[in-house]
Amino acid sequence: MTFKYRYRKQIVLSISILVVILSIIIGIYYTGEKQEKKSTKTMLTEKKVIVKKKEKEQEKEESLQEIMVDVKGEVMNSGIYTLKKGSRVIDAINLAGGVTKLGDTSVLNLSKKLEDEMVIIVYSYYEVRNFEKTKEKEETVRKNCTTGSDGVTNDACIDSSYNIQDENKKVSLNQATLEELMTLSGVGESKAKSIIEYRNKNGGFQSIEEVKKVNGIGDSLFDKIKENITL
Repeated sequence: MTFKYRYRKQIVLSISILVVILSIIIGIYYTGEKQEKKSTKTMLTEKKVIVKKKEKEQEKEESLQEIMVDVKGEVMNSGIYTLKKGSRVIDAINLAGGVTKLGDTSVLNLSKKLEDEMVIIVYSYYEVRNFEKTKEKEETVRKNCTTGSDGVTNDACIDSSYNIQDENKKVSLNQATLEELMTLSGVGESKAKSIIEYRNKNGGFQSIEEVKKVNGIGDSLFDKIKENITL
């Protein structure tokens, strides 16, 4: 065996050992990384399970609690009713036998959650029409609904925070939601969607007149809404 051959054999052996060592290091690294990811995933899963468990326990606890509400007005059977905590206004009205033929629930928030000692008054169509005569319909309705002529507070009324379009508030073409755009005269869901699509595609409106470029909105419709829109 020559010196050259022996030297070459040692180099090959050294490289082989180095490859083996590198393989072991890489294997340890990836194994550790996988274990770390698995551990993190397990911790997140456990946290989710704990949160869901707490939520279920809270829901179960609330379902066992009871509240009493006073339902009166245009319902089949006025009176005080006991319901589970978390029930809605509509549940109380249904428990009272539902609304009479004269009942009008348009000024009530039927999805509102009930609270203990809550008063729910269902007005007649005549009573509702009587305080809906002015242009400031929503504000008048809220005011008259909340405190009736007998001084009783109706807790089921639509909240004052409820977002309703009025004469003095202009709708922003660049920021309004679909529902807000639909409050404009002559603008239905289809036209409102077209306005949103146009502003998203073109980076917003540069002038209120530009809305006439939206499909379905011509000069006549623009004349109707121009006083109620802004950028």
